[in-house]
Amino acid sequence: FGGSANNQLYLPAGVARDPITGTLYVSESGNHRIMSYLVNASSGTVVAGGNGPGTNRTQLNFPTGIYLDVTSNSLYIANYASNNIVRWVIGATSWTLVAGDINGMKGNSSTMLFSPFDVEVDFMGNIYVADTFNHRIQFFQAGSMNGTTIAGVTGVTGSDPYHFNCPMTLKFDSQLNLYVVDRLNHRVQKFLQY
Repeated sequence: FGGSANNQLYLPAGVARDPITGTLYVSESGNHRIMSYLVNASSGTVVAGGNGPGTNRTQLNFPTGIYLDVTSNSLYIANYASNNIVRWVIGATSWTLVAGDINGMKGNSSTMLFSPFDVEVDFMGNIYVADTFNHRIQFFQAGSMNGTTIAGVTGVTGSDPYHFNCPMTLKFDSQLNLYVVDRLNHRVQKFLQY
C-alpha cells in the first residue's frame, strides 16, 4: 500500500540516479513530491514539493518524469497536472518555470503543454518534452519558452510513423537519437538526432 511517510511511496512515476554519488531521485505523483534516497537507504528525504498539489512555486502537481542535471544540481520535472516543466535546484524551496504555463493552464500552442509526462535535457541545455495529450514531442532551445514540434502532429493521433497516441517517456542514446514510448500504439519509436 502507498503512503506518505519518508519510507513509503505513493504512485511513483519517474526515477533518476546521480552517477557520481549514487543518490536516487523518485517522483511521487500521489504525494506531489520528489524524494531522494542515499545508497542503500530505505528512507528518503523530500527534495521538491511535498506541500500538497497546486500551482504555487513551492508545490508540484502530480509530477511524473524527472531529469537530473548534475552540473547545475537541479531536477527538471514534468509537472503533469499543471501542464508545465519546472526546474528545482536541489536544496531550494521553490521551482522556476522552464516550459508551459505558470498557472497550470493546458494548451496546444508553441508555448503551452497538455499533460507532459516526461522531460529530457541534452548536453547543450536544450529541453525535450513528451507532450502526452497533444500527441507530440516538443523541443525547447536552451533558455527559450517557445517550443518546436519535432515529432508527432499537434492534437492528432495515429499509428503511422509520423503520429503518436499518447507519447509518454523519452530517452537519448549516446548519439542523441531520441527514443519515445508511444503508449497507446504499443511501440517505441526512434528518431535520429534533431
